[in-house]
Amino acid sequence: MEAYFRVGVVTTTHGLAGEVKVFPTTEDPHRFEELEVCYLLDRGTYRPLTIKSCRYFKNLVILGFEEVPSIDEAMHLKQRELYVDREHAIPLEEGEYYLADVIGSTVTDEDGNVLGTLEDYMETAAQIVYKVRTEAGKEALIPAVDEFIKEVDVEGKKMVVHVIPGLF
Repeated sequence: MEAYFRVGVVTTTHGLAGEVKVFPTTEDPHRFEELEVCYLLDRGTYRPLTIKSCRYFKNLVILGFEEVPSIDEAMHLKQRELYVDREHAIPLEEGEYYLADVIGSTVTDEDGNVLGTLEDYMETAAQIVYKVRTEAGKEALIPAVDEFIKEVDVEGKKMVVHVIPGLF
């Protein structure tokens, strides 16, 4: 199980006081208003950053951090990912799971044949799409909808999918 979940990516600086523009990768961009701390992934470690200000501009969140008082320090945050710990993640409803927890799952068809490994996911305008690396080393894209995703075992890192012609 993942201990941290990505909630945004710093795109650029904003102003001279150390604020940054963040592209939110979370289901609810307004959750930054309630967060006190988020974590910057820094060379394999999660460095805590205390949120001191939060506002919105178009599709971005503008954040200020106690530990980042100037534009010079904010420059080092560009293109870096921001995370929350599991304790502060959005609570799950019955039958839901965190996408980060299924990365690395073995993907099989309904007959138990191994198709590949779930490597990543991407969010499209319509739905989430899983990226599966096949046994042959190719990439397959599977929409994360009930028609295709038949079973997800987060603990066992397994996913069963319904295969239609052309999917693989």
